[in-house]
Amino acid sequence: MVESYRMLDIDQLREMGCLRPGWSGACQWTDGIEVASINLRAEVKRLHLSYTVRVGDGERQDMTETIPIVHLRCRFGGTRAFFICPGPGDGADCGRRITKLHLSQRYFLCRHCNQLAYASQYEQPWKRALRRASKSRQRLGVGGGIAEPLPDKPKGMWTRTYGCLLDEILQAEMLASEAQANRFQRLLAQIEGDLE
Repeated sequence: MVESYRMLDIDQLREMGCLRPGWSGACQWTDGIEVASINLRAEVKRLHLSYTVRVGDGERQDMTETIPIVHLRCRFGGTRAFFICPGPGDGADCGRRITKLHLSQRYFLCRHCNQLAYASQYEQPWKRALRRASKSRQRLGVGGGIAEPLPDKPKGMWTRTYGCLLDEILQAEMLASEAQANRFQRLLAQIEGDLE
């Protein structure tokens, strides 16, 4: 899954100033304490990476990698930076313009080259509906689950937006409740069949 791998996001690097030509420094992944770090050195059209990975039986290996960067003009002015994935794709370099690279095995590659999927792609439809309802509830300022009552319209939110959010929450929670009820009925039928 994509969520379980270390990631470099070009938009975050740009916001932190790490893509300015001549910049060099270290970035860290933290979980309260430093978990891993990577040294970066930026040039106009490339980003040099140096890091240590654990391979095979726990032996550490120093890695250096150069990732091409392309800057594309935006429609209404300015530019946007993209990584060019250096990974193998169908016998040649991948070459995809992407914003996120994931460290799998030893190299930073796009999720397609690493053959990674998002966790949500494997979710049951009712779980996806519950997650969607929870996200809409958070927009209204409610942190709890289905049992938590919905608040009044937040100050500054349009009535139409509030109505759409309530409708999304209702539809998603009904879908989740239906799916759970059907699942419960199938389990009961299976237990009754086993008892006979």
